[in-house]
Amino acid sequence: MSASSPFSEAWLTGPGDLKFYTRTYSANAGAPKAVALFVHGFAEHVGRYDHAFPVWAERGITVFAYDQRGFGRTALDPQRSKQSAYAVTSWKDQFGDIEWWLKHLKKEYPTQPLFLVGHSMGGGLALAFPTRTQPPPSQETVGLLSGVIATSPLLLQTFPASKLLRWAGGKARFIAPSMTIAAPVVIEDLSHNQAANEANAKDPLIIQKGSLSGLHDMLSGGEQLLQSDFQHWPRTLPVLIVHGTDDRVTSHKASQELYNKLTVEDKKLSLYEGGYHELVHEPDGVKEKFTDELISWVEAHTGTQPDASKL
Repeated sequence: MSASSPFSEAWLTGPGDLKFYTRTYSANAGAPKAVALFVHGFAEHVGRYDHAFPVWAERGITVFAYDQRGFGRTALDPQRSKQSAYAVTSWKDQFGDIEWWLKHLKKEYPTQPLFLVGHSMGGGLALAFPTRTQPPPSQETVGLLSGVIATSPLLLQTFPASKLLRWAGGKARFIAPSMTIAAPVVIEDLSHNQAANEANAKDPLIIQKGSLSGLHDMLSGGEQLLQSDFQHWPRTLPVLIVHGTDDRVTSHKASQELYNKLTVEDKKLSLYEGGYHELVHEPDGVKEKFTDELISWVEAHTGTQPDASKL
């Protein structure tokens, strides 16, 4: 990390020898009080958070973020792996990747509390990650976590896709799982920040399409989490869910439903009245309040060490 850059970047090899583009926002003073693994949303990349993660670092929390397989520079950069293709992913691969990076961070920071933070698609993954009954991940890896944060998680779409299209895509994925189709998001629905929305629209690393396998897993997985998988949440694993009430992309009502169903000792649902999908970009002081809330929640849980015997 140079004096002019808030992060250090690296290409690191993950599962299946796939190269991932990563950024580390290191705690500014000494050893970090905590470490957060960040999982971004559908069709985006970690470069969209450069205004937020330095604040975490200033508060003594190191953030490790990576462009997910199938997205961002991991899929599009000239340095990418030969086997890397845009939008080609699945929940199994994504859970395996999250597990890989959690283990990597535990080796790098063996004594610091470790948190999993995800937005939108990444928020759905973060919430589903601790509920798997078969690996990936292993229960041992879940036991490394001191808390989970999900922002605007994709559990259900605010305006669900056609059931017929969902059915057809679900069947087609068995024949051509890597086939990609358009999956547009209305740019104006992302935030009230017009400049951020326009930057998204012009970003060459953002292509609004998904693979049949990735889209099916993303949509059906959230439904399954609400229907039954929530029952497997470790009762001692703290969770924070944050959502805007005017989110036109992912349903805040689904977040409320999951929150109500989770029988966990330490849980919090924070709803931002009138907030759109990307609270991290919302103007008029909202993004600052949002960032502070996430950091403060982590700070309040830095003494929370996972107890594997209670998982």
